[in-house]
Amino acid sequence: MLDIKTLETWLWNAACSIRGAVDAPKFKDYILPLVFVKRLSDVFEDEIKRLSEEFGDGETALEIVSKDHSLVRFFIPKQAAWQQIRKQTTKIGEKLTDAIRAIAKENPKLQGVIDIVDFNATVSGQRIIDDGKLSNMIEIISRHRLGLKDAEPDILGRAYEYLLRKFAEGQGQSAGEFYTPKEVGWIMAYILDPKQGQEVYDPACGSGGLLVKSQLALKEKEKKISKPLRLYGQEQNHVTYAMAKMNMIIHDMEGDIAIGDTLRNPKFLEGSVLKNFDLVVANPMWNQDGYNSEFYESDTFNRFNNGYPPAISASSASISSTSRYSSSLPLPIYLEGLKL
Repeated sequence: MLDIKTLETWLWNAACSIRGAVDAPKFKDYILPLVFVKRLSDVFEDEIKRLSEEFGDGETALEIVSKDHSLVRFFIPKQAAWQQIRKQTTKIGEKLTDAIRAIAKENPKLQGVIDIVDFNATVSGQRIIDDGKLSNMIEIISRHRLGLKDAEPDILGRAYEYLLRKFAEGQGQSAGEFYTPKEVGWIMAYILDPKQGQEVYDPACGSGGLLVKSQLALKEKEKKISKPLRLYGQEQNHVTYAMAKMNMIIHDMEGDIAIGDTLRNPKFLEGSVLKNFDLVVANPMWNQDGYNSEFYESDTFNRFNNGYPPAISASSASISSTSRYSSSLPLPIYLEGLKL
């Protein structure tokens, strides 16, 4: 299992391979898509290995899967498999971009998620990242397997968190983003105690880690699941939104992820009112600017009839009288307004 220290060293080395070509805060824009593709390729390889036991061998399994994509979580065309990407020695940026776009074409849910970077892009006729640097980065990313049994469930989120903290925070570009420690995430999932078929919502879902852990907590408790959880999340950061979409696909979970500001534009509605969920889990934003008394008083969903929240989200508005709610917040948020 890829531990945090090894993950950070690995990502640091990947960043060093493109140092000088792009500014440090942009390292993540080039490293994360490659981590995405490596993760997809390794999980798909494991799927083919599993099916080879049923169909006799890997070649036969791959041939059958190429004709019937419903047998796997997602489909990776042969030319886009990581081992093929790694073999390229010429026109690497062009072929890498083509491979990623081929994956998105075969998997409509990944369109706009992984195919947003052009590794062959130029500025004034000069490549942003030349093939030599790309080749070095690909070799570094190749050092570790990222199958479901090789890395923690939200490896994508952890990678993003490290790159943001290491290379963007010092330049004021982290936007105050914080990830839930994985141990806390597991505790929250166990507290929710999800039951088969329930709907789980995270109004500030980030990369979807808490949603994934909720389903995995159910799997730990019940070996045979006939009705998986139905997962819902909203996220306003386009990068972490893409990760959440990716996590749902990689883990073969029934997830509906929306992009947008949950406070200003909640996406999950039943008619003109907020949808209620069986379970709500959140590590919501706090100390955010842009939400004043005028905003709270003009809320069309009546989420603040009982008062204004102390600089946090209104995730509790999606809770019904029978819902369970698990949230992670700094202690001062809980103490604010209390007379001690």
